[in-house]
Amino acid sequence: MTFIKVFLIALIIFLILDFIWLGLVAKNLYQNEIGTLLKTKFNFVAAFIFYIIFIIALTIFVIIPAINNNSLKEVILLGALFGLVTYATYDLTNFATLEGFTIKIVIIDLLWGTTLGTLTSTLTYLIYKGVFTWLTI
Repeated sequence: MTFIKVFLIALIIFLILDFIWLGLVAKNLYQNEIGTLLKTKFNFVAAFIFYIIFIIALTIFVIIPAINNNSLKEVILLGALFGLVTYATYDLTNFATLEGFTIKIVIIDLLWGTTLGTLTSTLTYLIYKGVFTWLTI
């Protein structure tokens, strides 16, 4: 039961944060920087699969261990590391293999992935632990 609860909390937080990032903050960034590499039709299935895999791994490797260890420090540090590593896998591979994938996008995406991993993990941990009692599921 813990896994499902943590997974659902993390998924909701992740989706909200990433939609704010993609829809508001960085709305034109990717088009301006790597527009020639972007598909004209977004693949929602691939994005959905990424979100599910990312949150499953974040739940298993970061959030549940931190909950079991009762460690806010652990969830913050491992959440940041997880976000950095997962986004670095994508961005640095693209930078190494794709013509036109800019260093600016690599840096911004690594910062975003680190932030997203940290915020998703930490907020999930705090909600699960009941810190935000009005949000506790």
